[in-house]
Formats: sequence, C-alpha cells, structure tokens
Amino acid sequence: MGWAEFTNGKLLNAAGEAGFDVMVTVDQNIRYRQNLQGRKIALVVLKRGRWALVRPVMATVVAAVNEAKAGSSIEVPIPEIETGRV
Repeated sequence: MGWAEFTNGKLLNAAGEAGFDVMVTVDQNIRYRQNLQGRKIALVVLKRGRWALVRPVMATVVAAVNEAKAGSSIEVPIPEIETGRV
C-alpha cells in the first residue's frame, strides 16, 4: 500500500480514506498524540504485542474491534502469562 513511511496522523488519515474502520496497534501513546475526534477510523490498542500473549485473548481483541466506533479508542488488556515454552 506504500504506507511504510507514514506515521501516526498520516497513517490514520490514509487508513480512514482507504476505507479501514479500525486500526489495531500496540502504540500506547497514539491516542494521546492524535485527536481521534472526527476521524473515520477507530483505534484498538493492545497493551502487549507478543503473539504468545495476544493469541489466548483473541476473542477479546475481536470483540473490541467489533465494538469500536469511528473517532474513538478501546484499550485491550493483555495479561502477562507464562507460556511454558521448552
């Protein structure tokens, strides 16, 4: 899509203009740095980004995406758990 060079505001604008309804991110500060009011896109902010931690709560992430409203943000807590990896 050629968006690699975009940051924060430009990325939110490009995603909204391209028809995306929701952006999922682990950037804890984007909602404080960017005014979401009036935007066509919503943010779902994950507290952690490691897949091993996100995967067990994916239903919660999906629910947050489904509940997200344009111009708003939802924070999804991701608990730190032991993975039991060998």
